Amino acid sequence: MQSVRRLLSICVLVLGTLSATLSSALALPQLLIDMRTNEVLFENEAGIPWHPASLTKLMTALIAFEAIETGQASLSTPVITSANALSVAPSKLGLPEGTAITLEDALYILVVKSANDIAVAIGETIAGSEPAFVDMMNARAAIMGLTGTHFVNPHGLHDPAQVTTARDIAMIALTIRARFPQYDALFSTRTVALGESRSHSNNELLTGFSGTDGMKTGYVCASGLNIVATVTRGGRQLMAVTLGANSSRERGEMTAQMMFSGFAGGYRGTGRTVTAIANQAGLAPVDMRPNICGAGAPDYSEQRAEIFSAGLDGQISYLTDTIVPPTHTVATLGRLADVPLPRPRPDSAMAQAGIPGQLPASGFGDSSIVSLTPSP
Repeated sequence: MQSVRRLLSICVLVLGTLSATLSSALALPQLLIDMRTNEVLFENEAGIPWHPASLTKLMTALIAFEAIETGQASLSTPVITSANALSVAPSKLGLPEGTAITLEDALYILVVKSANDIAVAIGETIAGSEPAFVDMMNARAAIMGLTGTHFVNPHGLHDPAQVTTARDIAMIALTIRARFPQYDALFSTRTVALGESRSHSNNELLTGFSGTDGMKTGYVCASGLNIVATVTRGGRQLMAVTLGANSSRERGEMTAQMMFSGFAGGYRGTGRTVTAIANQAGLAPVDMRPNICGAGAPDYSEQRAEIFSAGLDGQISYLTDTIVPPTHTVATLGRLADVPLPRPRPDSAMAQAGIPGQLPASGFGDSSIVSLTPSP
């Protein structure tokens, strides 16, 4: 009995240390949410403006899912690589101009490989042009109450005006998981195969933290390394957001530590939902470039290693499981001349122009779809 009590005391001490570490030593935006009750279990700087990087693609995917839902597109709709799509910087798939793949395969490539050219091609397929699709993204953000978010492109390559918050990103991710569970496999897949090539997700938890079933990572110099991760264990489902990590080690370990503490009962919870977090208006987004890619990067990396050492040699790691996530195989449909183009529905013109009233007002804009009140 004494040994059991001692073990419980040690667990409480460890969990208390983890919570204190997360709340005091780490200034980066972080958020932990119970996906079944929508309660925020932990939050740090979740309303601070930040550059989203490829987390942008979560909104791109959401718009695509809604286009499929309303009949404007289908999973078999051809997505054709245009010259405009190919003009973006890597990461990209790089198929020859005019080559088509299905929208289903394009979504796998968007999420797993995080291909920027495919993000543009999806936008062009749904809205007719990249600018029209960006209008749709911003209209959707307004409907959802994403007051800290503005999109400039569908892929997340850096633009000073492309900005979000951990709060807003969580709302996009929660909406996807609540409204479109049929696409969960997109986010739990680690590898896409096209011919002899293999592209892998950068979600460190998919291969090292048991129960991980999504979602998306992102990185540009100005943002640092970002992630949204979801984990299901013992009937509970948690979502974590971490923005601005210095390395893949830090991003993965910080997020896994948050998850570990959440599942172990290390947080009492806040009693609030995501919408109760206030975005901090009037602030410029944090620019991580000097510390991530600039002259100060080596010193900053050393400082971060001292502040957060999990995963370094001789230190505790929270990514110790061995998991082999699934692979999705994609195939091309041929060149443009060989592929029949989809015909837009007559009532889709306004939606393609990004008119808010033509998009489903569900998700976080409709409490009948997603309840934001914590359950008892």
